[in-house]
Amino acid sequence: MGTNDMGNGRLVNLYEHFEEQPDADRLILRFISESDFEHLKRWSVSPEYLKQWAGPSLTFPLDDDQLTKYLDGANHPANSDRLIFCAVHEATQQVVGHISFSGIDRSNRSARIGRVVVDTDYQGRGFGTRMMNEMLRIGFEGLGMRRLSLGAYAFNTVALKTYEALGFKREGVVRESALFGEQYVDGVEMSILDREWLALQES
Repeated sequence: MGTNDMGNGRLVNLYEHFEEQPDADRLILRFISESDFEHLKRWSVSPEYLKQWAGPSLTFPLDDDQLTKYLDGANHPANSDRLIFCAVHEATQQVVGHISFSGIDRSNRSARIGRVVVDTDYQGRGFGTRMMNEMLRIGFEGLGMRRLSLGAYAFNTVALKTYEALGFKREGVVRESALFGEQYVDGVEMSILDREWLALQES
């Protein structure tokens, strides 16, 4: 799609992909802006839920100051180590989710997918899977990455099953990596390589 200047030096690249067949639930990932902050704050309903999707990088209650710092320096397609997206339901233009790349290493061609959240009103419709599929396409085709990784807490079995169905492989467990209430929980580390993703597309 090329690069567009949104002002104040912020360049955006939508990485948009056009499908040959119409899809009523098609999602588009676009770069986040300040106008999306209210969605993220609304989705962060509790300290536990915010930690579940954002890890320790954001703290409850989520506010504009944190999100401004989170966005600072992100979303330059060629230079930033973070690309932060909102998922938009194309048919209604409703923002339905958030997802990001972090730790982008263009020398070693690796990046991490994280901060995955879907609006509760849109959960159960496969939008999380659609978001992940689009991130894999952008990561491998758009950014030319060789390896994409992510982490999820062990209790989040729905997310883990989704990632495995998309081709991610478990690499290991980070024991008792986070405290939820009075209980420590394990983190599960996963990754997928470009050749593994390509093999799945061909099959």
